[in-house]
Amino acid sequence: MTSPADATANTQLTPAVRGALTRYRVIAYIVGVMLLVLLFVAMPLKYLADNPAAMNVVGPLHGFLFVVYLLATFDLFRRVRWTLPRLVLMAIAGTIPFLSFYAERKTTHELLGH
Repeated sequence: MTSPADATANTQLTPAVRGALTRYRVIAYIVGVMLLVLLFVAMPLKYLADNPAAMNVVGPLHGFLFVVYLLATFDLFRRVRWTLPRLVLMAIAGTIPFLSFYAERKTTHELLGH
């Protein structure tokens, strides 16, 4: 028996799904990089060097981009018709360092059948 994801990988993706996947891939990468900058540059500067300037810029920017990530994730979820637990896992992936890169790669391979 095949899962819905297997069926998706075996058929040609519609332009709408391809567009949603591209948007998701781009924002997943951006959010992943911003989270790393936040955790490994801005936060140490704030708490170890007593310089909150980077945190004041990177923090709100990451917050805004994370909301865009959630919207892109929901758009892809809706178009591919995945399960709700899959949506939740993809959303959580944007909050754990390096996990958004893994989730993006896994999702892309699943949908494109690589």
